[in-house]
Amino acid sequence: MAQAQRLMIGGLSQRTGCNIETIRYYERVGMPPAPPRTEGGHRSYGEKHLERLTFIRRSRELGFTLDEVRSLLSLVDGGDYTCGEVLALTREHLEAVRAKILDLKRLEKTLTEIAGQCSGGAVPNCPIVDALFQHGPSSGARKVTAIPNGQKATPSK
Repeated sequence: MAQAQRLMIGGLSQRTGCNIETIRYYERVGMPPAPPRTEGGHRSYGEKHLERLTFIRRSRELGFTLDEVRSLLSLVDGGDYTCGEVLALTREHLEAVRAKILDLKRLEKTLTEIAGQCSGGAVPNCPIVDALFQHGPSSGARKVTAIPNGQKATPSK
């Protein structure tokens, strides 16, 4: 990118689809190299900044954490990485994603069970609220049975 084609932060944001504040944050945490400044003190970005920010944004879209992105970048920056090293990091991330999916499925099941216990009526006791007040494992929903005469609901498994 020639000097005349350098980008200010707004242009970089448009070209990468990355929010200006996010670009500044990434700079603060050292993800891209600090850009040179114009005589007026504005950041001036080149092609390498555009490529690196695109890499970071795309990695984040795929759910990689900042530490994982740093690891990927350190491989790339070293220049002598292998596809196998990148694959290993990607597989680790994939396992974390799969674990999150299982957690979300358990969460969905629990919320479905709790919501299924409530008729949504005008009764002052709510089985959902009662379930939220209960102690116990958070991995499974406890079935809550409402007592029609307005007494407190009782949990059962």
